[in-house]
Amino acid sequence: MRTGIRWLLRIVFLLVLSAVCGTLIPRPLIAPVKASSAAVTHRILLLSGSIHTDIAIPLDAETRAAFSFLDDTGFPLGHPSAEWLIIGWGGRAFYLETPTWAELKPLPVLRALTIDRSVLHVDLAGPISEPQPTVTAFDVSEDQLAQLRAFISDSFVRDAGAVVPIADAGYSEIDRFFEARGYFNALFGCNTWTAAALRSAGLRTGIWNPLPQALRLSVSVYNSSSRRASPLLK
Repeated sequence: MRTGIRWLLRIVFLLVLSAVCGTLIPRPLIAPVKASSAAVTHRILLLSGSIHTDIAIPLDAETRAAFSFLDDTGFPLGHPSAEWLIIGWGGRAFYLETPTWAELKPLPVLRALTIDRSVLHVDLAGPISEPQPTVTAFDVSEDQLAQLRAFISDSFVRDAGAVVPIADAGYSEIDRFFEARGYFNALFGCNTWTAAALRSAGLRTGIWNPLPQALRLSVSVYNSSSRRASPLLK
């Protein structure tokens, strides 16, 4: 019994140590060359919940063109009130079956703790005001935003060149779920995908950020352009 408790404590200690190191060790180790202030023309947002993060990118003409493939699925990309495109990646069972904590079920939790297929959640947002702790804003160049768009686009599964929507899946009349590339588990889940997306835009994160709190801390430490904002979603 005591041996089992000692092993459990060791595992917990290693996980905590890994999380701390993953937050404090930057990735990439060497900071990328900063763009000139004149080249910084766009904002992107990191939206943080208690266990999940999303990315918001400005819904300008270039973004609408880059994600025009969503129009073919019935997603209202041209919504007149939309100013932000919101994208999140996560485990299929947990994402689809747990729209609120009150609907939490054992099987999606088990799948999230082991391994599950992944999905992308796509939504729209209207104006966003400032400030609020759960949202962090970054200034990026046109090239950096284009790289982020490409990373997100490449995360969609495609069948004969078309993305694959999940029928009758969504939390509202606007949002949609799509089949995504990669597999989800608790150690490499939604927040590590978000971190990889931010790195594709030339930002620095911790080397391993499985929790929103760790990701939020690491990006605030290693990116001087980050600042807080307050979302008014929908």
